[in-house]
Amino acid sequence: RVQLEESGGGSVETGGSLRLDCKASELTFSANCLAWFRQAPGKEREVVTAIYTGTGNTWNADSVKGRFTISQNKARDRVSLQMSSLTPEDAGMYYCAAAQYPSCCIKTPMDMGSCDFPYAGQGTQVTVSP
Repeated sequence: RVQLEESGGGSVETGGSLRLDCKASELTFSANCLAWFRQAPGKEREVVTAIYTGTGNTWNADSVKGRFTISQNKARDRVSLQMSSLTPEDAGMYYCAAAQYPSCCIKTPMDMGSCDFPYAGQGTQVTVSP
């Protein structure tokens, strides 16, 4: 079973930056579809960014375009999320997630956020003060 472990997060003021990291293990394929999603109290889960590690192709939700960047390491087993220009609307629990199969990211590179990501880590908290 895929294991995902997040690190990073914390508290920043509006306009600040944070970096989240995710270590993935027990991956089934050599290239995978990985993502970050967030959830705030009373809000629906939102996939904010995704990456297909086979090509490095990425997708970002409109809400984070130009501010968030997902990246991967050469071994394709770690992804990072660099977040900048944070606002209180970005606050919440952030989860690293993985698709069971990479096919969705391959078939829908322009809409990877719509893929199913059944595997997720424990999450890491991001707090943004006004």
